Amino acid sequence: MLSVSCLQPSCFGYPLSIFFIIINEFCERFSYYGMRAVLVLYFKYFLQWDDNLSTAIYHTFVALCYLTPILGALIADSWLGKFKTIVSLSIVYTIGQAVMSVSSINDLTDHNRDVALYMAKCWVSFSFFSFLLCFSALSMIGLILIALGTGGIKPCVSAFGGDQFEDDQEKQRTRFFSIFYLSINAGSLLSTIITPILRAQECGIHSKQRCYPLAFGVPAALMAVSLVVFIIGSGMYKKVKPQGNIMIQVSKCIGFAIKNRFRHRSKEFPKREHWLDWASEKYDKRLIAQTKAVLKVLFLYIPLPMFWALFDQQGSRWTLQATTMDGNFTVNPILIIIMVPVVDAVVYPLIKKCKINFTPLRKITVGMFLASLAFVAAALVQVQIDKTLPVFPAAGQTQIKVINIGTDGATVQFESPLQSVNVMSMESTGYMTFDTSRLQSVNIISGNKTTSEVITLPGGSRHTLAVKNAANIVAKWVSLFINNLPDTINITMGDTAFETLMSFSASNYNLFPGGRKDNIMAIINSIPCSVTSKTLGFGSAYTIVINGCTGNTLDVTYSEDISPNTVHMAWQIPQYFILTCAEVVFSVTGLEFSYSQAPSNMKAVLQAGWLLTVAVGNIIVLIVAGASKLSEQWAEYVLFAALLLAVCIIFAVMAYFYTYTDPNEIEAQFDEEEKKQVKKDEDVYEKQTEAVSRM
Repeated sequence: MLSVSCLQPSCFGYPLSIFFIIINEFCERFSYYGMRAVLVLYFKYFLQWDDNLSTAIYHTFVALCYLTPILGALIADSWLGKFKTIVSLSIVYTIGQAVMSVSSINDLTDHNRDVALYMAKCWVSFSFFSFLLCFSALSMIGLILIALGTGGIKPCVSAFGGDQFEDDQEKQRTRFFSIFYLSINAGSLLSTIITPILRAQECGIHSKQRCYPLAFGVPAALMAVSLVVFIIGSGMYKKVKPQGNIMIQVSKCIGFAIKNRFRHRSKEFPKREHWLDWASEKYDKRLIAQTKAVLKVLFLYIPLPMFWALFDQQGSRWTLQATTMDGNFTVNPILIIIMVPVVDAVVYPLIKKCKINFTPLRKITVGMFLASLAFVAAALVQVQIDKTLPVFPAAGQTQIKVINIGTDGATVQFESPLQSVNVMSMESTGYMTFDTSRLQSVNIISGNKTTSEVITLPGGSRHTLAVKNAANIVAKWVSLFINNLPDTINITMGDTAFETLMSFSASNYNLFPGGRKDNIMAIINSIPCSVTSKTLGFGSAYTIVINGCTGNTLDVTYSEDISPNTVHMAWQIPQYFILTCAEVVFSVTGLEFSYSQAPSNMKAVLQAGWLLTVAVGNIIVLIVAGASKLSEQWAEYVLFAALLLAVCIIFAVMAYFYTYTDPNEIEAQFDEEEKKQVKKDEDVYEKQTEAVSRM
């Protein structure tokens, strides 16, 4: 192994340089997971994409983040070396995070939040500068830069940390990978708590919005800190020099072996121990042995993407599941920080005392089984959630709710033979479902007055009909706020200002953070009136009627359109706990296994191979979710659990036949053979020289 190093200072038996690497990883993971924590919510609530599109884009981004490690590994092992690769791509990474923050500033892009119209303007624009200013385009550029940066440095940082240890520090190196993974989840824990809080703030220059610029800006700042910390430790690092374009050599070796085997396929040629041995006519034994080692591990990686297909749904399907539940907390990073040291210091030693040979591949197998179990738990929770969710109208159906904001009772009759309902003063009905094609008109009777209205409503949606008996019966289709006063009013709720409401008119719906109260203020004839709202439950929707003002206190009536979520997020703890246990025994072990089984000149490449399984896993999510066509989310969870269980069994069989190798020992043997060959060549040369001198 060729390396550049100074006499490394140590601390508690560990190279001091690894502490810079761990701090760097903590900051980088804070940056990545902080941005990712709000990404699917950004897609759903800011861009107003549906659940399936949000999930698809999210997993496409994650897949790209784990495809680019191949590029980073090639650059590190073949050209720049790990240190320069980390520095260079960290700069790209930091720029990407900054671009995401800038692109989410609503005032610079889409003033009206009309994303669809704004995107249309972007595509027809002939100005490249104007195109770059388009909100979604700039966001996608930011995500691509982040994917290049985070993916490019992924295989390098852990392998670079492993390079800091000497061959006789195997125990310290093993413990380093556990600490390294702990730093990942410490950064993840803080970021997944902090960035949603930052997102919940209201900010903006001309118009208020959820503060995505701050939620993306803080991770960008942490990425800059990560880069600075890493550079500060430069003088202490042991830097392994790149040893040529090893991937091209390996590819050529494999290609020649296949071609040579095909040429000598007849029975007259004797078989060789391994099909790669057919490359021995052109390539040296060392390269062939290294290629065998890498291919043996990569073959073992084939079933692993299925684990990541389930694991990374924490950030998509499980996050969306949480939006239909009551409560607000983060659990996975907390469990990881607890479980990593517990498993490392308690569980593994206990298993060893029981004389169970818990090999790395057995740990990975157990991790896959536990992940499958976690999705069974998620399916059980989803079944309970589905029982509490409102039933929305299908295509061709319309749901109607009636609110009586008058002083007299009212009877609402839909065209015969459809439904008829009686509604008392200041009360409302539940949603009634009708076939849209049969909804022609509605008759309203209140007191001694009667009125009729023609109905022209789109199918597949919900509508609220407000009725009032004044001088005449008035009926209107409404949403969030209803002005039940004779005067024009201006309404503000929290930091959100609504449009001016004429008498008996209504505002549009708006989104507010759940689980809290907000101040409602109405300006009536230049007089401010206010009231503190009731607690807005998670997932709920209300129509609020403004009835009057008494002593500067606003008189309001609430009509519940959608009930608050009743299944608490605490029910997600079992699935997160099981998946966390799976992650600890699967992912930490996988990082160490990939490093320990890789030849010295291909450690980053094999780390990239491990990370590539994550990318393929996210692609599997897109394929399975798109192909299954399951209407029930719990059924999709069960499908993924069953697929992983089947893959787990296949992997267990493959692992049973795997033989562990020590790349350092193999390379030492080749070094010894090369020394003997050099010595032999020198002896021959000396003898030939003596013979010539005697002539």
